[in-house]
Order: sequence, then C-alpha cells, then structure tokens
Amino acid sequence: MSSFINGLLRLRRGPWEMVASTLIALGVIMLMQPFALALFTYSFIVTLTGTVTFIIVSHFPE
Repeated sequence: MSSFINGLLRLRRGPWEMVASTLIALGVIMLMQPFALALFTYSFIVTLTGTVTFIIVSHFPE
C-alpha cells in the first residue's frame, strides 16, 4: 500500500494507470446498472475522466 501511494506521489505510470483503469471500469458499471438514474447520469463523465487520465499518464515515466 505504501509503494502504491509513493508511486502516485512520484507520478509513476503503474499506479496512475490502475487509477485510470478503475475509473473507466466504474464508469462502464455505472452505465449498465438499471437502478439509480444519478449513477447513469454521471457514468459518461466518469468514463471520460478515466480515459483522459489514462492518455495523460501513459506519458509518465515507469
């Protein structure tokens, strides 16, 4: 856990790609769930944020 946080603070690619991938997956799950309209409403922005984050962090050093 400490190395994960340290990687985030030092702007390393691995931990930030995991955060971006989690955001993308969360956005897709929010999009497909049939129960809460608020989750569906924000699913696109969460997926978009994850995608843009992934594009940005792909330029970070290993």
